[in-house]
Amino acid sequence: MESELCEDNMKCKMLTESLDFIEEVPKDRGKTSHNCDICKKSFTRKESLTIHRRIHTGEKPYRCDICGKSFSQSHHLTKHKRVHTGEKPYRCDICGQSFSVGSTLTKHKHIHTGEKPFHCDVCGHAFSIQNNLTKHKHIHTRERPYQCDFCCKSFSKISMLTKHKRIHTGGKPYQCDFCGKSFSKNSTLTKHRRIHTRERPYRCITCGQSFSSGSSLTKHKRVHTGEKPFHCDLCDRSFSGRFSLTTHRRIHTGERPYRCDICGKSFCRNDHLTAHRRIHTGERPYQCDICGQSFSVRSSLNKHKRTHTGERPYQCAICGRLFSEGSSLTKHKRIHTGEKPFCCDICGLSFSSGFLLTTHKRTHTGEKPFRCDTCGKSFSRNQHLTRHKRVHTGEKPIHCDICGQSFSVGSSLTNHKRIHTGERPYRCDTCGKSFSRNDCLNEHKRIHKR
Repeated sequence: MESELCEDNMKCKMLTESLDFIEEVPKDRGKTSHNCDICKKSFTRKESLTIHRRIHTGEKPYRCDICGKSFSQSHHLTKHKRVHTGEKPYRCDICGQSFSVGSTLTKHKHIHTGEKPFHCDVCGHAFSIQNNLTKHKHIHTRERPYQCDFCCKSFSKISMLTKHKRIHTGGKPYQCDFCGKSFSKNSTLTKHRRIHTRERPYRCITCGQSFSSGSSLTKHKRVHTGEKPFHCDLCDRSFSGRFSLTTHRRIHTGERPYRCDICGKSFCRNDHLTAHRRIHTGERPYQCDICGQSFSVRSSLNKHKRTHTGERPYQCAICGRLFSEGSSLTKHKRIHTGEKPFCCDICGLSFSSGFLLTTHKRTHTGEKPFRCDTCGKSFSRNQHLTRHKRVHTGEKPIHCDICGQSFSVGSSLTNHKRIHTGERPYRCDTCGKSFSRNDCLNEHKRIHKR
């Protein structure tokens, strides 16, 4: 019997210890079988039946002598121990990255090969790993059997419910061994560790840009393809990422589930809360490796780096203008479309971006959350605080590329450059005289009013 499954005893032993699959006996073979007395499944090998029965009994005979965690199969214990030892015996022969389990290496190799062997039988969508296909299928079935007993939200997988519950409980069981920061999800810790290691294993084959996570690469690729597969059922807007859709829908629902425990302010996105809390803590964990400047959020660092590289990867399909940020392109497009989707619920004024709406609302509330730590003066916008701080520091980081003169704010440079170009964009509609600055035009207009 065992000779049918393996060539020698060693191979047989390996099959036994790595038995994640359980081989059932085809009914037409008529050979000796081992039957489960609980669910009646049949198996070709007694060892397979023994492992299978642990599903019913909950038996976990293999115990880690370091942390006490128990497992139903010996090879699961072997894999687990590598968490403690740091052993990574499986190495990618393409990029050299190492992994603690063989299955993770197999999944990783799909990044290089582009292979997506798992196909959805409903829509044909392909995936590089089985787990992603399983998650995807819930879109079609809409089955969500696991309900949160705090907020009644339902989930398609118990692991998703477990992760979700940590929003309510504040549980963060995964700790970074570099900086001690804790996270509610292991995947978030893995991504976070790449801040320290600077690892970016996911590379775009179109433009060569590299990313620290597969999801970031997938989203980035849509910049090139223009694909927006996620549709809002309330306003018909489409998005390139599911997260963007979820965040967008909160404009309609008004939901702000993330609350600051210091000042009580609420946010529609967790990363906005994280960034906001750094106003209180002063933390700036993202540092530019070119000039050393630090930032409170990664996106600000990425934007800043483009001031060094001059990169502008986002192009308007209508006028051809280039932008360094995708959000700037989205806002710019509204100049062409006239779209103003963000409406003030106090005065009814509409805006082309959520940022403009948030800033506008402070005219009603009087809120000035950005405070100068030198003189105590407060501002309604962070950029106003940044400009103000230069009064104290004397910093003039913006330089004219023609004469080298320096300025503390971009608008001063724009006005200055018109000395070189002769540009006078502000025209008097009474006499036709033109000016390089708007304040000069306003001063001139007083002549006509006398």
